[in-house]
Amino acid sequence: MTYSKIIMVEDKKIALVAHDNKKQDLLEWARFNRVLLAHHQVFATGTTGEILEKELGFKVTKLQSGPLGGDQQVGARIVSNEIDFLIFFWDPLEPQPHDPDVKALLRMAVVWNIPIACNRASADFMISSPLMDSEYERLVPDYREYRSRKIALGRGEGA
Repeated sequence: MTYSKIIMVEDKKIALVAHDNKKQDLLEWARFNRVLLAHHQVFATGTTGEILEKELGFKVTKLQSGPLGGDQQVGARIVSNEIDFLIFFWDPLEPQPHDPDVKALLRMAVVWNIPIACNRASADFMISSPLMDSEYERLVPDYREYRSRKIALGRGEGA
């Protein structure tokens, strides 16, 4: 497979997302990392965005709540290269009514090869990386071959 390069500039576009039982954890993490986050462009879903903007004292681009389409908005921004980095403190012990949306969001992050942190430890390692404050060439599979593949259309039963 061939790859294309997407340049991530010094100031990253970071999405912060948290399930209800993890909002406090994300808020504490963001407060601790406020100085590091301040020069990046921060996006957040629903209530998380409101809380973060108030607590951190800088602009957060607020999207819909996750169950109302916010997870899908983040995924669409990943596909459009409008988000470089995803921090999603998800709750693995609580069933979520929008689990398919969460799975789709995480899938888009993997398909487009963006960094993902799903807990505080991975978020700490990622935000403290020297790569956070420098330009980075992200390799993304060249999906032209996939997009141009031939699809065999058969006649379905009863057609």
